[in-house]
Amino acid sequence: MRDGTFLAVRRARDPRAGWWDLPGGFCDGFEHPADAAVREAREELGVAVELGEFAGMHIGSYDFQGERLPVLDCFWLATIAGGEIVLDPAEASEYTWLPLDDPPEMAFPTMDAVLRNPVIGRSRSRLAH
Repeated sequence: MRDGTFLAVRRARDPRAGWWDLPGGFCDGFEHPADAAVREAREELGVAVELGEFAGMHIGSYDFQGERLPVLDCFWLATIAGGEIVLDPAEASEYTWLPLDDPPEMAFPTMDAVLRNPVIGRSRSRLAH
C-alpha cells in the first residue's frame, strides 16, 4: 500500500484471467503462510516485501482442473522493501496502484472482503498522514 492505494495485478491465466488480483499464491507443503506471502511476492513481482499487520483470513474457493476446491486465504499489509517490480508474465499481464477507498471488484470474493477490513481502513488513515 502507498498513499491511499494498493498494488494490484491483472491475472494472466484462469481462473478469472483478466481480473484484478492481489499478488499471492499457494503455500508449499509445511510452509508458513507468512513465508509463502514473501516468496510469492518475489516470484510474481520480483521484489522483496516486508510484511506488516495481519489483515485477515477468509474462507474461499479456487477452481482447479474442473473442480472447486476450498481455500483459506490469509492477507497481510506489506511494503516493498527492495527491487523494482518485474512481473512474471505467466502470472500477470500488468500492474497498477488502485484506490483503497473505491476498489474495483477483484478476482476473488475474499479479496473484496479484505479490502473492506477495518485493518485496511486504519492503515489508510495512517498512510494519509
